[in-house]
Amino acid sequence: MRKYGYLVVEGPHDVEFAYRLLSPHGLRRVQYMGDLDPFFLPLIPRDFPPNDDLQMRVPVPLFLQSDTHAIAVHSAVGDSKLVSSVEVTCAVIEQGALTGIGLLLDSDKVIPALARYTEIRKQMKKKGFTLGDKPAVILEGPPKLGAYVLPENATEGTLEDLLLDSASAVYPGLLASAMGYVSSAMSIGLTADDLREINKPAGKNKAIVGAMASILRPGKAVQVSIQDNRWLKGAALLCPRIKEAKEFLSVLFDLP
Repeated sequence: MRKYGYLVVEGPHDVEFAYRLLSPHGLRRVQYMGDLDPFFLPLIPRDFPPNDDLQMRVPVPLFLQSDTHAIAVHSAVGDSKLVSSVEVTCAVIEQGALTGIGLLLDSDKVIPALARYTEIRKQMKKKGFTLGDKPAVILEGPPKLGAYVLPENATEGTLEDLLLDSASAVYPGLLASAMGYVSSAMSIGLTADDLREINKPAGKNKAIVGAMASILRPGKAVQVSIQDNRWLKGAALLCPRIKEAKEFLSVLFDLP
C-alpha cells in the first residue's frame, strides 16, 4: 500500500522544483488517468470550464507516483488560495490516510519570511490545521503538517535564489554570461515602465534565470527548463539550501 502526500505550492516553477526534489526518491510523473492511484481521483476536476472561465487553466495537480508513494503537487497563487486548496482537498479525500500535508511558499523583500509564515499559520488555524511555531517545523500526524518558506525559511527571497545557487554549481559560465547580459540590458535606454517588473525585489534574479532558460530551452517556459535541464540534478542537489528543502520534503512524506 502506498503512502500518500499532498503539497501546495505557489506556481508552475515551484511545481517543477518540487518534482525535481522528489524524483530522486523514485517518484515519476503520472500522465494517464488510468495509471493514477484511485486515492487521488477526487482531485481531478469534472467540470469545464472551471468557474465558467474559458481562459482559466484547469486546476489539475501534478501527480507523482512510485511503488511506495503517491504525491499530489497543487499550484495555488496567493496566501488565501494556498490555504483554501488544503481545505478543499481535505474535504474530498480521506485526510487521515495522508502521510503528510505541506505548503511551499516564498518570501520577497516586501514580506519577510517569518511574517509571511505567521500569516499563513493564522489562516491555516482558522481552517482547523495547526502549523508549528516557525517555518520548516513538521508536526507529527497523521497527517504530518509543515510549511517551508523559500529560500531557507529566514532570508527574504524566492525560488530564483535557489536556482542561482544551483547555477553556480552546474552552469557557472552561463550564469556569468546571463548576469552580464541582464545588467547591460537594464542600462540601454529602457523606460521606467519597461523596467517596472525587473525593478521589483526578485525581478533581476528572475530575469537572469529566464535568460539562462532561454539558452537551455529556446522558446520554452522556465518551468520546462527546470524539468528538463540540470538545474536540480546531481551536484545541484548538494547545494546547502536546496539540500535543506529536499530533506524537509523527505521527512514530511516519509521518503526513503
